[in-house]
Amino acid sequence: MPSGSPTSGVGRVIAGRYLLLNQLGSGGMGHVWLAHDQRLACEVALKEIVFRDPVEAGHDREARVARARAEARHAAGLRGHPHVVTVHDVLEHEGLPWIVMEYVAGAVDLRELVGTRGPLAPAECARVGLAVLDALTAGHQRGVMHRDVKPANILLAPDRSGAPYGRVLLTDYGISVQPDAGETRYTLASVLVGTAGYLAPERATGGAPTAAADLFSLGCTLYHAVEGRGPFERHSHLAEVTAVVLEEPRPAVRAGALGPVLAALLAKDPGERLSATEAEAALSQIVTPQAEAYSRTQTDLGSQPPWAGVPAPPTGPNGAGQGPASASRGFAPPADPHGFAPTADPPGFVPTVDPHGFGPPFVPSPPAASGRRRRERSHALRAVLACGLGMVLALGGVWYALADRGTTDGGGDGSGPPYGASVGLTKPLRDGDCVLADWAGAERFQGTPRLSLDPACGDKAPDGQVLAFVEAASADEARRLGPTRCEERTQEVRDRLADVRSFAVVPSEDGFGAAGRRTACLVLGAHGPVYGPLGGHRKTGSAFADTATMQKRDCLDVRSNRDARLVSCEGAHDEEVLGFTRLGADVTLAEARTESDVACGRAVPPGDYGFDPSVYTAGSWTSEGPWKNGTHFVVCTVRRQNGGTMEGDEP
Repeated sequence: MPSGSPTSGVGRVIAGRYLLLNQLGSGGMGHVWLAHDQRLACEVALKEIVFRDPVEAGHDREARVARARAEARHAAGLRGHPHVVTVHDVLEHEGLPWIVMEYVAGAVDLRELVGTRGPLAPAECARVGLAVLDALTAGHQRGVMHRDVKPANILLAPDRSGAPYGRVLLTDYGISVQPDAGETRYTLASVLVGTAGYLAPERATGGAPTAAADLFSLGCTLYHAVEGRGPFERHSHLAEVTAVVLEEPRPAVRAGALGPVLAALLAKDPGERLSATEAEAALSQIVTPQAEAYSRTQTDLGSQPPWAGVPAPPTGPNGAGQGPASASRGFAPPADPHGFAPTADPPGFVPTVDPHGFGPPFVPSPPAASGRRRRERSHALRAVLACGLGMVLALGGVWYALADRGTTDGGGDGSGPPYGASVGLTKPLRDGDCVLADWAGAERFQGTPRLSLDPACGDKAPDGQVLAFVEAASADEARRLGPTRCEERTQEVRDRLADVRSFAVVPSEDGFGAAGRRTACLVLGAHGPVYGPLGGHRKTGSAFADTATMQKRDCLDVRSNRDARLVSCEGAHDEEVLGFTRLGADVTLAEARTESDVACGRAVPPGDYGFDPSVYTAGSWTSEGPWKNGTHFVVCTVRRQNGGTMEGDEP
């Protein structure tokens, strides 16, 4: 299949019991489905192992099946823990395992939440950190190291009190391991296991998985939550791994009392890193200043720490958008030529977190040592880590070189269309090409769309744009790795936009040469067109046709209530984009244009980004696009209360 999207499995019955209702997400091992348990009449989540082609199945089947069973076994050992997604069963269907898990209604992962509403307040990050720490500690007590703690593996969901993100859950034990249990390892020693930018330095240099390494990853995760990006985020995975080992994290600017805790968790030397007990005490001080650290969950797996299940206090007047109400503002984008039918209206959400809670920072003092001795130790440690990193990367390079020696080009004779007949393109895509995607009446991202170009990138309401390419040694490699690599290459842009998805256009066997031996990485609107260019393809001074192309940290020159231009943030500008929120399904576009400032003040308060609430206030932009496709997204901005311009010296 030329695209990176799986075919629909809706309606399949697994093991004679579980009816697949909807795909919830995809990951490195496969897909997660919402399913109906026909025996117990309830909803569950099913994790499906997926192989993209027979070649991959032959290479990876044993390892991936074993990983699935290990995930089920390790997570089942923590069954009933309040901060771990419950695993109910693992079953065989058509020769492959399926993991039956708790379905967490209304859940959003931490990466998506930060990408949608912007960085969290320090106290909220500390609350999340305590819950994840509790889950990790329970695993460590059983000898289970998670090895992949990152924002995408932390779910936030409504709790019983109704707080929208009151419940915090750690998920995905797919690469967890029990070092002392004698388990068979199904990962190559020369391949880094985990996520670049979140690995501990000792893990990046080939060290064994430890509890301290998981705590380093937790520190990276909380840094991402409070700062909006990872501490070692770079342009490539190799650069991120190198930064983890040899560079200090970027200075935190929004962390407040959380800053010293992050610094202590991100210590390069595991011996100088906070222990779980110390981290628990420090985070507890931020969540509830002067309070005693709560007792970790041990024998009573149903217990909750004192702060769990308590709704955040209502946002104060500073968060509701002060100053006079703004006039109705928004865009009227071109008509959608595809006749896209709106999806069912999603429930609106107005995230509320406590912007305060800056308790006194508590970081246990490290063992006494002179400054000179500690510097010498640090330099020696970095030298050892650098050597280890070089060896790991060298071994990895040898392994990949040997792996490729046995493969054929797989590129065909180059006479066929570059991406196969079904895609419809006769010439290879180029960087910046804007495309129209026609799914022929099927649901978006189900099956293979027929693509055509919009040369003007706006005249025909394009669905998306080519933003990157990934090269491959063969058509087989492009099929197996292209979609995942495109996800990685487009992540930075997608994290800054409200409602988009990655989409890989993979060369066909016969068209591999014609496609330039590379996969085209597109970013498409998740629920409808984007109406114009994205990311770096937008020109300074250009007018926005729709809010779909506005991204976080854009600076705007506002000409009228329906005319905003992209300008440099270093000079004078009227507003800056901070994030996004969604309004309720029953809110009309006309109502949104009068209510959106207040909603943004609650969901994305400028004060959380360092803007003085006595000077700045929340603003917003709406457009017809999100009301056509049913998402009801609103762009949230900050502006001066007196209507003056911002001069580029703001936070």
